Amino acid sequence: MPQKTKKTPMMEQYMKVKEQYPDAFLFYRLGDFYEMFYDDAVKGSQILELTLTSRNRNASDPIPMCGVPHHAAQNYIDILVDQGYKVAICEQMEDPKLTKDMVKREVIQLVTPGTLIDDKAGEAKENNYLTAVHEKDGKFGFAYTDLSTGELKTAKLDSVDSLINEMLSLRTKEVVVDQTVTKQTLAAFANLKILLSHQDEVEDKSEVSYATQDLTNELELSVVRHLVSYLEVTQKRALAHIQKAIHYEPTQYLKLEHRVKRNLELLENSRTHKKSGTLLWLLDKTKTAMGGRLLKQWIDRPLLNKDGILERQNIVQVLLDNYFERSGLQEELSQVYDLERLAGRVAFGNVNGRDLIQLMTSLQHIPQIKYILEQLNDGQLDNLLNQLDPVEEVADLIETAIVDEPPISVTDGNLIREGYNSQLDEYNDALNNGQKWLAELEAKERQETGINNLKIGYNKVFGYYIEVSKGNIPKLPEGRYQRKQTLVNAERFITPELKEKEAMILGAQSKAADLEYQLFIDIREQIKDRIQRLQKLAGAVAKLDVLQSFAVVSEDGHFVRPEFVSGHDIKITQGWHPVVQKVMGKQSYVPNDISMPDELTILLITGPNMSGKSTYMRQLALTVIMAQLGCFVPAQSAKMPLFDQIFTRIGAADDLISGESTFMVEMMEANEALKNATPNSLLLFDEIGRGTATYDGMALAQAIIEYVHDKVQAKTLFSTHYHELTDLENELTNLKNIHVGAVEKNGELVFLHQMQAGPADRSYGVHVAKLAGLPDSLLKNAAQILANLEQEEQKLPQPQATEVVESQEKISAEKPADPQTDQQLSLFSEPDPNTTPVDAKVVGELKNANLMSMTPMEVMNAVYKWQSRLNKKK
Repeated sequence: MPQKTKKTPMMEQYMKVKEQYPDAFLFYRLGDFYEMFYDDAVKGSQILELTLTSRNRNASDPIPMCGVPHHAAQNYIDILVDQGYKVAICEQMEDPKLTKDMVKREVIQLVTPGTLIDDKAGEAKENNYLTAVHEKDGKFGFAYTDLSTGELKTAKLDSVDSLINEMLSLRTKEVVVDQTVTKQTLAAFANLKILLSHQDEVEDKSEVSYATQDLTNELELSVVRHLVSYLEVTQKRALAHIQKAIHYEPTQYLKLEHRVKRNLELLENSRTHKKSGTLLWLLDKTKTAMGGRLLKQWIDRPLLNKDGILERQNIVQVLLDNYFERSGLQEELSQVYDLERLAGRVAFGNVNGRDLIQLMTSLQHIPQIKYILEQLNDGQLDNLLNQLDPVEEVADLIETAIVDEPPISVTDGNLIREGYNSQLDEYNDALNNGQKWLAELEAKERQETGINNLKIGYNKVFGYYIEVSKGNIPKLPEGRYQRKQTLVNAERFITPELKEKEAMILGAQSKAADLEYQLFIDIREQIKDRIQRLQKLAGAVAKLDVLQSFAVVSEDGHFVRPEFVSGHDIKITQGWHPVVQKVMGKQSYVPNDISMPDELTILLITGPNMSGKSTYMRQLALTVIMAQLGCFVPAQSAKMPLFDQIFTRIGAADDLISGESTFMVEMMEANEALKNATPNSLLLFDEIGRGTATYDGMALAQAIIEYVHDKVQAKTLFSTHYHELTDLENELTNLKNIHVGAVEKNGELVFLHQMQAGPADRSYGVHVAKLAGLPDSLLKNAAQILANLEQEEQKLPQPQATEVVESQEKISAEKPADPQTDQQLSLFSEPDPNTTPVDAKVVGELKNANLMSMTPMEVMNAVYKWQSRLNKKK
């Protein structure tokens, strides 16, 4: 009968470590492999597609296990972390050859989704943010950091909605919380696909004290302490590159909810989820990784401060006016590596020789960048020039100490340049002389034995040896050659002379490698002392890179510098959607004016599908965002106010995760705008009300328009298919109709893509269907049905208002009885003698009303009049 598995000392050690990291995959180092056991092995083998084996497989309770080679572990760690898991890396802290007892092991790092710092191909321009939240009295302390760069910012937020918006905007994969965060708040995080990490203990180490020293708000102070402490606990090393926490106010920036960013496709294409076809794709002509990351941050947070915008515009103008100098800057910037992350790697302790060569190369290009800017001799560049510190001593140190082409490993030698350290030079001289001696010995042995293919080699297991093919072994002299290893076609030997030299060479080799590593550590520490200067330099280079990118894009696109006005007047002449034009080509795109004088609040846009209504609306939003980034804009001329918020209701999409229909999402986005918009906001409403019955949708659309007009008074573009709403121009003083021009030629619809004054005369739905490629027979049938419907509309004197009744019945069925609703329903049925008598005049007007000759708006106005009379009489 199989026996149960006994817990060996090694497995007991494993279990003790695993108890400390119950929510992580434990990579437990055994020789050349990281092993996983028990549930980790079962689950890990499925995710990583590894073979699941077991320890003590003949026992009644074998232990599941699987493993990965230690040299390839990073790939497997990345896979697990990308899927939202944590990985604890448990290393051997002793050389197994030097201890007779159980090898000591410790977790040297906990890798989590928010702390992953290894760059993947194509992700150099991406930030990976770790966030933290504290809660007190309904307020939230919020902080975020990128471990790879040391960036650290914090804010105090007033609502869960603001908190979620910040987290989604940062695209964070992990949020750290403590016991102050309530269950209600945690429940709000449930569908965000963000890993929740809990940590209650905070240790005040040097990095924590440095990071928090400029903070005064108690809530912000506590959340930053918590976040930095979490980094220390998980990374288990010094974090000298973590910067001082910077307080920010979300209200300092143009407010863009995450849904707005998605609708406008600022950073991600809504169909492909890629960069192509986005505003970022259009604007990104950056030459450095840190410039690319800063550009994304700027797009996420356009400015509200006019002085800050003008400062950027002024530098863009200088660079735009000086083509040759700008070209020189681009060439120099393209030689600058990622200074932010190189500084982070120095502090983190995982920098290697090649990284230092990249750092040196980058620093050596800074003086030329400064020289080019100085030649421009423009005061607008003074602040940037003052921040371009080349940190010469670091560049000089690396150039003096590190060889031109260092190996990846920092422990195997051949890293330090000759002449940097005299002791190392002595070891290397002994090694070089030893190699020369070995070459001479090989030549001598070949001559004495007559074996021309005899060779002297080396490997880590057997050391130095003399290799002789088996056919030549009889030629060896007796007694002097001692057999060391047998191969298939050869034998390896050693001689007393070679053995003596081996000890000398290997001793020098080992000492040289140890000394080189110590020298490298010393060089790394010297550079670490200058990390703050390197980070400041990186920030200046990144800013310069983004602004030159704006200049390039503005020149290539023939953009114009926008002018900001103090009132609410918008005057954009011959503007265009920059992304659409880049895709289509300039010759294919029809530019349009956008004119909204101070008193004009709403542009009501009508016209066929596919004619460009949505593009026109997005065009204005992108122009506003680009202007408040400090970039030039796509137009012949542009004057506009500074907007504080942009709200959109564009496109139709179900939120299946939250169980919300298209119409519910539509209403939620509309509600968000109506609740929070100010007269300084921009609203884009595209086809509000189309997700429900016609009259319901039309009523909601009109009510929203009137609410915006009377109460919100924000600049609003409102597109609709409800042509009846165009009558509002006669009732609302601050609303104007415009439409997309279209003409019909020989039965074919031709879009002019030109905005014109007044309402559209019809919808052209069948024509659009034809453009979409529907079958001819179907289109002919649709055209005939349309003609019949239009004819019947003229013939029928008193049709029933079926759709209104159905809509009201639907509401009645879904909601509890309401006296006012019942009163509305009674308008469409005979009065019940057992109820309160109905006003005879209302009934008479209803019976005699020719509803089909009335517009829906006139019908709703009549119903409102009847309802008011009944309620008054009651």
